[in-house]
Amino acid sequence: MLNFIRQGAGPPLLLVHGLGGSWRSWTTILPALSETREVVTLDLPGHGETPAAADSGTFRGLVDSVESFIIEQGLEGIDIVGSSLGARIVLEMARRGKVGATIALDPGGFWRGWERTYFRSTLAASIRLVRGLGPALPTLSRSTATRSMLLAQLSARPWKLDPEIVATELKSFAATKTFDALVRDLATAPEQEGPAAETSQPVVIGWGRQDRLCLPRQAARAMEAFPSAKLHWFEKCGHFPMWDQPEETVRLILDATGKTRE
Repeated sequence: MLNFIRQGAGPPLLLVHGLGGSWRSWTTILPALSETREVVTLDLPGHGETPAAADSGTFRGLVDSVESFIIEQGLEGIDIVGSSLGARIVLEMARRGKVGATIALDPGGFWRGWERTYFRSTLAASIRLVRGLGPALPTLSRSTATRSMLLAQLSARPWKLDPEIVATELKSFAATKTFDALVRDLATAPEQEGPAAETSQPVVIGWGRQDRLCLPRQAARAMEAFPSAKLHWFEKCGHFPMWDQPEETVRLILDATGKTRE
């Protein structure tokens, strides 16, 4: 059973975090979304407070767990948002026809050739550094210089991020025991496929112009896989739009799902 929380009132909306994160990865936009939506945020297997299962070190295992969660909770057809690894998961849910409107923020799974090696090697180096820093992470996160160094690959403006959010996220990365296995699996697995037929539900793919993990050039491949999707570019934004452009991210989600704030 996946750990999850529900917050707010209105049409339900499911949020799926990225590699090494937890439901807390959405704290920058959760209050605004909860004004008009009942937001369901979960911890993927092996992340946060959800224990790992035998297949939690693979993309396929995580996808199957999210699909089972949706069915068990009676959430078939729910609008869904994902970030990074979570963005690829929600695209797979859309491909399978299990969800409603789908918003994928900087999805993984569209790297080719040297980009696979780049993804694997840079993340492996980053997680070793974060684990090595350990208890010092909260202190280091309060320094704009250290934040800029640690999050240069993930944020266009890391010095502007909330130190507490940064510390929480970095500690979550370090605590995720399936992190290494997932990096290996994601770097070697086949590219993400699109639906066999055009989906009737809206799909929006958002991408940060300064994403240094899932490079902006990969957006074209995502659109090839999901040709009916709408592509939205976030300016002055890295890998996590909810960090660098939280207000724009909220607007995109609410507009894409057809439920905007009054």
